Amino acid sequence: MTENTESQEELTQEPTEHSDNLDMEQGAPTPDVPEMSTEEKLQLEVGELKDKYIRLYADFENFRRRTAKERLELLGTANAEMLRTILPIVDDFERAMQSFDVTTEVEPLKEGVSLIYHKLYKALESKGLKPMESKGTTFDAELHESIAQFPAESEEMKGKIVDEVEKGYLLNDKVIRYAKVVVGV
Repeated sequence: MTENTESQEELTQEPTEHSDNLDMEQGAPTPDVPEMSTEEKLQLEVGELKDKYIRLYADFENFRRRTAKERLELLGTANAEMLRTILPIVDDFERAMQSFDVTTEVEPLKEGVSLIYHKLYKALESKGLKPMESKGTTFDAELHESIAQFPAESEEMKGKIVDEVEKGYLLNDKVIRYAKVVVGV
């Protein structure tokens, strides 16, 4: 038991790190730390802020370059995917053109071209392309381009599309080609 009391006395006599911190907070002088003037403190703060600004600007520039590069790669990838979808159709057209030289009958050629057209149309639809249905609908400047006006056959056809000269298309519900139409007046 005497050994325990001796070690406890040694512990209480040794200054602890905690007690040193208390001495500094209570105003004990700190050796080798010169006092900085307000101007020096402000210059130091301005230097730190400039450094943060330069680093932030560099990070932003890196981000901008990286996203621009990723965008270009994405466009290239999207084009490659679309071309992979269309290449089998191009092969079909080449085979059809070869058969034009050999076949004298028109009906099988028409049927073959019709099949290729439907295959191309389905491939484009699978990528999100949809044709606009314009004929007989009300003219909408956000979807249609009026190229002519024609007297309407009846009162109910006034302001509506009488004829469609060129079909319009939507890609994922966004207009990529406006329909060229004739409007009844």
